[in-house]
Amino acid sequence: MIEPDIWQKMMSGEPYDASHPYLLERLEATRELLWEYNNMRPSDTEGRRDIIHRLLGSHGANCHINQPFRCDYGENVHVGENFFANFNLTILDEARVTIGDNAFIGPNVSIYTACHPLEAEARNTLVEWAEPVTIGDNVWIGGSAVILPGVTLGNNVVVGAGAVVTRSFPDGVVIAGNPARIIKTIDSE
Repeated sequence: MIEPDIWQKMMSGEPYDASHPYLLERLEATRELLWEYNNMRPSDTEGRRDIIHRLLGSHGANCHINQPFRCDYGENVHVGENFFANFNLTILDEARVTIGDNAFIGPNVSIYTACHPLEAEARNTLVEWAEPVTIGDNVWIGGSAVILPGVTLGNNVVVGAGAVVTRSFPDGVVIAGNPARIIKTIDSE
């Protein structure tokens, strides 16, 4: 299937019409796969692995995502080796979401890339834009944390439970709070 200009606009961070029929069709196809995944028996590891392989843009070995899982397109999500996500992971992947190796994600974590205008009149047009999220290697994201559009987290970062991450952080820190702030530096030795 040839991708129309609307997909390219979305992926490049330009404003785009989120109600475009092509995008709605892609969202529905992803939701069909997610419905199948989320309703599979937990013991059907091969079936679940097959859907994750078809759904995500890329993943390393040992990719495990507990059910239920939610995302918008799936193909814009790229995870590394030894990825574990607990129950209720939500990724709104209108832009690329890249997660490194050895990531551990607690339950009820949300990662967002979609951005909306602050002014109601503009927001009601359903025009939005998206900003990518990048998460480094060896990152642990505590339960119910929220990662907002445009955030980059370095390697060896720990995100406290319930944190709202509104900006980027460097390697080797523990962040927590709303908005998240550095509460500790991790000694890498």
